[in-house]
Amino acid sequence: MTSLAVHFPALVVVNLLICSFVMPVLDRWKKNLVIPVALGSMALSFVFSIHLAVRVSVEGAFGYAMGGWVAPWGIEFVVDHFSVFMLLTLTGVGLLILVYATQDLVHELKEDVLGWYYTLYLLLMASMVGLALTNDLFNLFVFVEICAIASCAIISIKENRECIEASLKYLILSAVGSGGMLLGIAMIYMVTGHLNFTHVTEALPQAFELYPRNIMVAMALFAAGIGVKAALFPLHVWLPDAHSSAPSPSSAILSGLVIKVYAAVFIKLFLKMFPWEAYEAIPLMTIVLIMSSVGIVMGSMFAIVQEDIKKMLAYSSVAQIGYVFLGIALLSQNGTLGGILHIFNHALMKSMLFMAAGAIIYCTGVRRISDLKGIGTKMPMVMSVFSIGAFSMVGIPMTNGFISKWYLAIGALDVDKPLYVAVILLSSLLNGVYYLPIVVNAFFGEHKGNFQMSRKLPLQMAIPLIILASAIIITGIFPRLMLDLADKAVLFLLN
Repeated sequence: MTSLAVHFPALVVVNLLICSFVMPVLDRWKKNLVIPVALGSMALSFVFSIHLAVRVSVEGAFGYAMGGWVAPWGIEFVVDHFSVFMLLTLTGVGLLILVYATQDLVHELKEDVLGWYYTLYLLLMASMVGLALTNDLFNLFVFVEICAIASCAIISIKENRECIEASLKYLILSAVGSGGMLLGIAMIYMVTGHLNFTHVTEALPQAFELYPRNIMVAMALFAAGIGVKAALFPLHVWLPDAHSSAPSPSSAILSGLVIKVYAAVFIKLFLKMFPWEAYEAIPLMTIVLIMSSVGIVMGSMFAIVQEDIKKMLAYSSVAQIGYVFLGIALLSQNGTLGGILHIFNHALMKSMLFMAAGAIIYCTGVRRISDLKGIGTKMPMVMSVFSIGAFSMVGIPMTNGFISKWYLAIGALDVDKPLYVAVILLSSLLNGVYYLPIVVNAFFGEHKGNFQMSRKLPLQMAIPLIILASAIIITGIFPRLMLDLADKAVLFLLN
């Protein structure tokens, strides 16, 4: 292995950070380099992620000490099967969203803030990649804060009343979540004297015997803080406005990746760090099961009554994040596998659906669902892609949405909880209620003349949609690659 390849765990983050700070300079002096450098940075991190995935599959999990300072004195990254699963999801989907954004943002944003958008985008990606890799609690908190600030900024950058109001609401609630997580970290440090995940995990069983209340309070603080940031029902109130009013690339990354990375943080904390004895003392996973189940149903019901297509997709995300937390909280191998796999599957589906909605708005300016009748004849590619995403959200066989729902249902049966199978089936039915009429009306509805094609869809926006739609079908028919990676991650986490 080359000396440079040894540092890929750090470079996958540092590359994005450096380029994010270069963006404003390029925007001022060499505007024509902004987009190539941003795309090159994302592509490079994706290549690094692929290399790390191959290395983990060959050598197994390994650690990387920043600056050569080993834990507990230095900050450590751990590259394991779950980390590389998240890296591939984040950098792969993030790259496609950025390709789409290069053309869509010209229509949605003022010219003087375009360079700053790429700064925020790369900063947001760097924070999420860092969250996937970090093995240190305080470092995790730093990345959480960067992620929160960058997320608020890529919502408010559109500079209209709705975006600023939504970002302010998100900022306030996110600060509450961050505060809860920081207090939880303080409680853990108080009883263990460590911040490194590995050392904390080793110290917690004995600490739980001596200070059970401290650890139970820390668990509650972490669960509430992450629940707010991941939009777990009923802590989701910031999400519908933020995702629906933001620029379409922002909506795609927020719904497809940002809320998912907090589910990954939940997995790292509650499946890797806290001792199993703690779950006998506090019914945390039962509470999460109830919250996620109610969110799956209520998110779908709220989505049914929406008239704005982006707000409908936003409420759908409330239901979909419920699937992820449902799988985690089942604490069964198949259930956890379904939850982790749905992180990847939903990232493909929802980012594509938001970008398809953005393509419709870009070409026609129409957002109302009732005005989209007959649009399939005018935009057949976009609506075909939207249909594939809709079928996958419902869980139609031969789409990747079916695969993750199948494992969630099997996981619920493994632990003798058939009620949650009923919840999954009911949610799929509700998904069909609000997705399928859009598809049917688009291709077979009578055109009312409520929209006109004011622009043609650029190639930069069409290609990512086609790639994501193809990925949904391919991973639905041949799910083995990501399924094997997720399965190894589950075995590592639950053992």
